[in-house]
Amino acid sequence: MITSASSYDSIRTLRMAGYGLLLLGPSQHLWFNLLSKALPKRDMLTTFKKMFLGQAVFGPLVTTVFFSYNAALQGENAEEIAARLKRDLLPTLISGAMFWPTCDFVTYKFVPVHLQPLMNSSCSYIWTIYLTYMASLNKVSIE
Repeated sequence: MITSASSYDSIRTLRMAGYGLLLLGPSQHLWFNLLSKALPKRDMLTTFKKMFLGQAVFGPLVTTVFFSYNAALQGENAEEIAARLKRDLLPTLISGAMFWPTCDFVTYKFVPVHLQPLMNSSCSYIWTIYLTYMASLNKVSIE
């Protein structure tokens, strides 16, 4: 929570912008094009298949990359990153399972493929606020 103008973290903003530009944006482009080729229909069954794959494959992958990327840029070593993933990944994925299905349903069912990354990025804006909160939690103490 921002309590004053002086608490703005420009370095964190740059990390998040880099993640979106270099990792998330290109991965979304590839993901939506792959899904549209592998599962081209837009009926209910296909929409639910795409939603399932998003929760089972894409979500865990990009969340793991997000936490690892962010922690590495904060100077955490491999052991600390692994401990952070052990602590934060599952709770984040559970929260994602409550957030993403609605966005995914609308995206896969109603949005043309060429606009799906844009729709997903709109949802990601909200989701990234939560992710940055999770990523800002204190380092895990390794004993």
